[in-house]
Amino acid sequence: MLVKEYKTTFLHELSPLYDEMEIESFFYIILESFHNKKRIDLALNPEMEMDALQLLRWESTLAELKKEKPIQYILGETEFYGLPFLVNKNTLIPRPETEELVELILNDNIQHPTPIIQLLDIGTGSGCIAISLAKNLPNAQVSAIDVSEKALATAQKNTEINKVNINFIQADILKVDDLKNLPTPNFQLPTQYDVIVSNPPYVRNLEKAEIKPNVLEYEPHLALFVEDNDALLFYRKIAELAKKSLTENGKLYFEINQYLGKETVELLENLGFKDVVLKKDIYGNDRMISCSK
Repeated sequence: MLVKEYKTTFLHELSPLYDEMEIESFFYIILESFHNKKRIDLALNPEMEMDALQLLRWESTLAELKKEKPIQYILGETEFYGLPFLVNKNTLIPRPETEELVELILNDNIQHPTPIIQLLDIGTGSGCIAISLAKNLPNAQVSAIDVSEKALATAQKNTEINKVNINFIQADILKVDDLKNLPTPNFQLPTQYDVIVSNPPYVRNLEKAEIKPNVLEYEPHLALFVEDNDALLFYRKIAELAKKSLTENGKLYFEINQYLGKETVELLENLGFKDVVLKKDIYGNDRMISCSK
């Protein structure tokens, strides 16, 4: 069967659920994953064919997309900050806004005055933030924490794919009293950090109505949601730990709930952080905060 003919079927079958631009995006992501071909390759070779086995894979993927399962989970992979990452039901799918957080940290620290930057990522999930920073800051020693053993197993595989070294620690950050006391049987952690970053759970239960079904039904709620009555729980705890563990003038970075920018800034200022800066993402929403000890 010609690939271009199947594309017509693919678009038609998914049109009740997704807009045309999103379906086109799915089609070319799958084309590259299954055939190692890009949009330009199909344009240059309109007679490109798929065999019966390939057609079966396409049909299976189409059936999963009809259930609104995220394409990244169907393929088991995605790209973040130009790097390949494995993802699954135990890890959030990395978002473009989080790439902006990585870019902010890199811009601030690419010429860091210390010869070795001690960096900690709290709530690492797939490892996308920690690995992207380790890959692009050659003088960084990166550690990363997550509560989920299964997420850390995926993150470890992603370090191998991207050829970086990360010290992974399994811990519930809400139960940690001091970052110096983390359980690390196989390696020595630094006593202080130059940079701490976190993209913790921040979506309130009251905001679930805004969440698309493909996120609500498939992505891990442990990494997404917080109670309405204490939405800044993780930010408060991590900021308190950072206050004790950052070097003098060390930097703390957060991805935040777009509706709680003002409240998060006030929290950090009340804890004594300085140079608190709230930044918007590409969509114009309050999304990132940086501050100094």
